[in-house]
Amino acid sequence: MEFPFGDGMSIVLPPIPYTIAIIVIIFLLVCWAKKLETEKIRILFYFIISTYVLPIYTSSSEEGYFQLFIPIGFIFILLHLKTSRKYHLSKLKASILGFSIAVYQMVLPYI
Repeated sequence: MEFPFGDGMSIVLPPIPYTIAIIVIIFLLVCWAKKLETEKIRILFYFIISTYVLPIYTSSSEEGYFQLFIPIGFIFILLHLKTSRKYHLSKLKASILGFSIAVYQMVLPYI
């Protein structure tokens, strides 16, 4: 979506479904952060780290290109939450939300 202004200037926004998804994600993260007493910014860190995916296998042929991804950020966060004494359900929710973004990143090249 593009909003043109005078003299060739314009603001380009992402498509409506992406914009709505971003608004919902921010709303959920803010609601979960309010449930923590201290260190509310950590919810954002748990979310961002759990979205990281890493290719573990790459293959190319005449027919195309294939990469096998693993959500290493989510696995790291789960291990951290399991061993941590400061476990909170909001942190787990934020990491699961990040895992859903990681799954989207893994599936996107094949759509």
